[in-house]
Amino acid sequence: MNKRVLIASALAAAAPSLVMAQGGPAPAPTFKAEKCYGLAKAGKNDCASTGNNSCAGTSKVNADPKAWVYVPEGYCDRLVSGSKTPKA
Repeated sequence: MNKRVLIASALAAAAPSLVMAQGGPAPAPTFKAEKCYGLAKAGKNDCASTGNNSCAGTSKVNADPKAWVYVPEGYCDRLVSGSKTPKA
């Protein structure tokens, strides 16, 4: 079998599971946490309020003011550009 066909069929089989993995927010962490907006690197957010991304791992830009990540409770206010509420 041609290597390209084999690789293409493997990727096609894996694609539905990759899409479903990003269907919702990240699971709540085991530690006491809060949502902190404006910190996530592109593709590393736990979810978002609204905007260009729907949920976990879908942010397209760094420090998206509408995308959030879980941080330990009390830390969001200490971080530069961190906010407990989404920014417009």
